[in-house]
Amino acid sequence: MFTGIIEEVAEVVRIEKEAENIHFSIKAKMTSELKIDQSVAHNGCCLTVVNIENDIYTVTAIQETLDKTNLNEWKIGTPVNLERCMQMNGRLDGHIVQGHVDTVGICTQIEDQNGSWKFTFHYKNEQLTVEKGSITVNGTSLTVVDSKKDSFSVCIIPYTFENTNFSSLKVGNQVNLEFDIIGKYVAKWMEARN
Repeated sequence: MFTGIIEEVAEVVRIEKEAENIHFSIKAKMTSELKIDQSVAHNGCCLTVVNIENDIYTVTAIQETLDKTNLNEWKIGTPVNLERCMQMNGRLDGHIVQGHVDTVGICTQIEDQNGSWKFTFHYKNEQLTVEKGSITVNGTSLTVVDSKKDSFSVCIIPYTFENTNFSSLKVGNQVNLEFDIIGKYVAKWMEARN
């Protein structure tokens, strides 16, 4: 389980395909604190550390993960938002994030608001967002500003812009989306009642 509070933006340094799987090697400051078999969220996608060499660690994405995330668009040099799993004795600064990406979205608009930025995303999924509700974009816990049937927007403060990969996001880029777990349970419950 995660909180959506990004600890570091790291870089993809090696990509190796093996059958249907892809091994991604990531250069990160936190590597010395990781251990093999540990879960780390990469742009919101929970992946297991399978190898560690100096300041580089490796994770493996299977086809199911590649089909539902933006990982298949990663290249050498791609900036990746990282978060280690949360400690149960700490504060929950973001919101409850599972690290299970629901779908990808497309960035459709970026507005410079003279001190902050408003990002708009479109997605093809039956999940809903609500204004002032939680959403996870590339692993970052955010609050929905505008909510429509198949799109939403979020506002980004300078700290988040500078300390996540939002600073490199462009219109047309894919992002990983994880919708609020409580909202997903409520929607499922309502569906079952009808």
